[in-house]
Amino acid sequence: MLISNNSYVAIQSFILNGIPGLERVHVWISLPLCTMYTISLVGNLGLVYLIYYEESLHHPMYFFLAMLSLIDLLTCTTTLPNALCIFWFNLKEINFNACLAQMFFVHGFTGVESGVLMLMALDRYVAICHPLRYATILTNPIIVKAGLTTFLRGVLLMIPFPFLVKRLPFCRSNIISHTYCDHMSVVKLSCASIKVNVIYGLIVALLIGLFDICCISVSYTMILRAVVSLSSSDARQKAFSTCTAHISAIIITYVPAFFTFFTHRFGRHTIPPSLHIIVANLYLLLPPTLNPIVYGVKTKQIRDSVMKFFQREKSDS
Repeated sequence: MLISNNSYVAIQSFILNGIPGLERVHVWISLPLCTMYTISLVGNLGLVYLIYYEESLHHPMYFFLAMLSLIDLLTCTTTLPNALCIFWFNLKEINFNACLAQMFFVHGFTGVESGVLMLMALDRYVAICHPLRYATILTNPIIVKAGLTTFLRGVLLMIPFPFLVKRLPFCRSNIISHTYCDHMSVVKLSCASIKVNVIYGLIVALLIGLFDICCISVSYTMILRAVVSLSSSDARQKAFSTCTAHISAIIITYVPAFFTFFTHRFGRHTIPPSLHIIVANLYLLLPPTLNPIVYGVKTKQIRDSVMKFFQREKSDS
């Protein structure tokens, strides 16, 4: 798109270029991504179904897990089908408004996911540090209110992003070197100052990411103090084992998230763009793929419920 420096046009669409430098192996890259997406669909839908129908799983911990599974499904479904269309059919064009909508949903769902992980940490804190009051503190109305508040926080804080992008003039190019419309990838195409966008992005990161991480850290500090104070080693091991799946989910989610966040702002000249985009895709795809597996392996109640479900299906047939 050749445009003079002192003029701009209203861009009607963007071109999502996939993974720059790896265009020849797009099809091969798509195979593990498609496999992971399939696993995430089956695993998360199965987990939500199991929690819904098994009365033994009708507890706060599993309600929060069902929320996490639903958000994971929505997050990866927002981006991966579009990426597969790029890899398989070379369908790279995306409407301007559709790009803004995808950007809103991607960042909104990831913000909600962070909030749900924080709620799950608070759930583990109450279960271990205040076990006798667990049922009275985490009642169903409280769970609904906490989930709704987390959802609204993630959505409301992301609403300004599309409007902040829409006000920008684009006079450089409409080619986005990515597989989906990420906020920073889009605004970098603007020929105007993006200072407001960058500042607001940092504010949102602090209000969501930093706040959630602080709550998670405080929760696990209190949990660690409570577990260490237990006299029995078996009791300590049992108490801490209830947290291992959640700790794994935190690592799976936040490590690629931090990599993506800091690469956008500080590592543009040191990290290869292809590596950055691959990690950005894994950031949205790894948690939905691995969380059901981790919770299925680490949580005895879920394993028992799965066995009970298949035994019941077998006896019915």
